[in-house]
Amino acid sequence: MVLSGVKEIANKDLVFASFATDGIDGNCDAAGAIADTFTYFYSQKKGLNPNKFLNENNSYEFFKKIGDLLITKITGTNVMDIQVLIKIK
Repeated sequence: MVLSGVKEIANKDLVFASFATDGIDGNCDAAGAIADTFTYFYSQKKGLNPNKFLNENNSYEFFKKIGDLLITKITGTNVMDIQVLIKIK
């Protein structure tokens, strides 16, 4: 979900996060990811195309390469996924 919004929030003073309350998303070690107004430009600087990773259903590797995975470890509480969108400034 966050990867699909990376280009949309570029230059818009927004922060978007999505994460699982149980601390893992599927079978990976990340609870989710976070992106802000600079994520798209940072990914371009690193030669990463968000659409390529989105088309490959591989947001984990995209956010791992830019350091924006949310890693919490297993919490033991599986309530739901949470999404947060914050306007900054």
